[in-house]
Amino acid sequence: MNPKFLLTFILCITSFGFYATAQKKPNVIIIYADDLGYGDLSCYGATKIKTPNIDALAAQGLRFTNGHATASTCTPSRYSLMTGRYAWRKKGTGILPGDAALIIPTDNSSLPSVFQQAGYKTGLVGKWHLGLGNTVEKDWNKEVKPGPKEVGFDYSFIFPATADRVPTVFMENQLVVGLDPKDPITVDYKNPTGTDPTGKDHPELLKMPAEANHGHNQTIVNGIGRIGYMQGGKLARWTDEELPLTFLTKAKNFIEEHKQEPFFLYYALTEPHVPRLPATMFKGKSELGNRGDVILQLDWAVGEITKQLKYLGLDKNTMIIFSSDNGPVIMDGYEDQGYEKLGAHTPAGNLRGGKYSILEGGTREPFIISWPAKIKPGVSGALVSQIDFLASFANFFNIECKNAIDSKNVWDAFTGKDPKGRSFFIEQSSQLAIVKDNWKYIRSSKGEAFYKLTRTESGNLPVPQLYNLTADVSEKNNLALKYPEKVKELEALLSTEEAKTK
Repeated sequence: MNPKFLLTFILCITSFGFYATAQKKPNVIIIYADDLGYGDLSCYGATKIKTPNIDALAAQGLRFTNGHATASTCTPSRYSLMTGRYAWRKKGTGILPGDAALIIPTDNSSLPSVFQQAGYKTGLVGKWHLGLGNTVEKDWNKEVKPGPKEVGFDYSFIFPATADRVPTVFMENQLVVGLDPKDPITVDYKNPTGTDPTGKDHPELLKMPAEANHGHNQTIVNGIGRIGYMQGGKLARWTDEELPLTFLTKAKNFIEEHKQEPFFLYYALTEPHVPRLPATMFKGKSELGNRGDVILQLDWAVGEITKQLKYLGLDKNTMIIFSSDNGPVIMDGYEDQGYEKLGAHTPAGNLRGGKYSILEGGTREPFIISWPAKIKPGVSGALVSQIDFLASFANFFNIECKNAIDSKNVWDAFTGKDPKGRSFFIEQSSQLAIVKDNWKYIRSSKGEAFYKLTRTESGNLPVPQLYNLTADVSEKNNLALKYPEKVKELEALLSTEEAKTK
């Protein structure tokens, strides 16, 4: 063989693997599901559905059994993930309408800004739902800012809120994708706008009927009634069945473009949030109706990401974090036979409650961290939360956090070196609960004990509740009367934390 050719060949092989092996900083990908329950994955005990790709992720990493979102609804959990602060400390952080203003401060530390300071390229693909612009009234036909860019994302490809809310458009780096200037977009959440039919007035046009009293009966897009009114942007409107494939393509493109440098990708999936309309190749593939089908779709997307990382030689030094924004809900606005086809499947596993609930099913989520280069496979019972990513990564990079007062450095727990995790944790629904040393205290409440619309146990009772989660993770045995001193101790701690907001 020609010596020059041999030398060139060796140099090519060496350079091909260089970016995959020489880089010390791990790439980080957060894959964030929407309304996925603790019992929705086979690696967490599900038997009526199989999720092999997420199972493989869990098998090669740490599967946490006490990992939490901060709230049992989406916007507050995502706010805490980004800011390192409990959402209940700030007004206006409940479930946002699709035209809401940005609720994340642009002058504080955020999760993506920490990665930027550490020299990473940062990307967001998927659901945002944290507001855009400075005001509710905004011009969707120009750059809409502030938004993801101003809080630390170099690149973003999103939809503004949720799949069941207008505007039903993609936005890439502050601009609506595919917008025809001659057909401008108008959005209104108070009054009807434009001439598009609504689900309320034209139910015969719906391919998925809306459930009564959920509000999904306003402007129809793709045969689905939405929350809110929208006119214009006909060419820019997406179809629900294309959402997962589009987001996956954009996520893979981001990885490909930044394979030679450290990157952080927040990949926020829409599954299994309503409306549940799987791509054709997943229709009818589960025994659980549309909800089961889109969970299979979610699992497939995770597998596509892990395959790409392996192909690029990035799999060993990429940390993948998989979790969900809140617990499961079956009936949440559309008649998609989710409840009728549920059968023996238990979306929250052995936990009570789900989305909207203060019980463990509301915030205890599937929580997996895989980093083959550094984390040994196993199962961890450490108390950890998504709110802790900010402080933990900041400490890892030796970067100072600004105003992330509730985020704790639990890096050793995230990497399997600490079996305990944080000392206490506050959970949020319509009220607050606190967990310390696996004792959980829920304040008395006048709220409904059972949400009829979603068929969810809320956890609200007119008396204080105290549970020993070590022996009773299903929260069946209220020990408040038996241990009044423990109730007093936890109430005092919760009150002290609340006072920090004032």
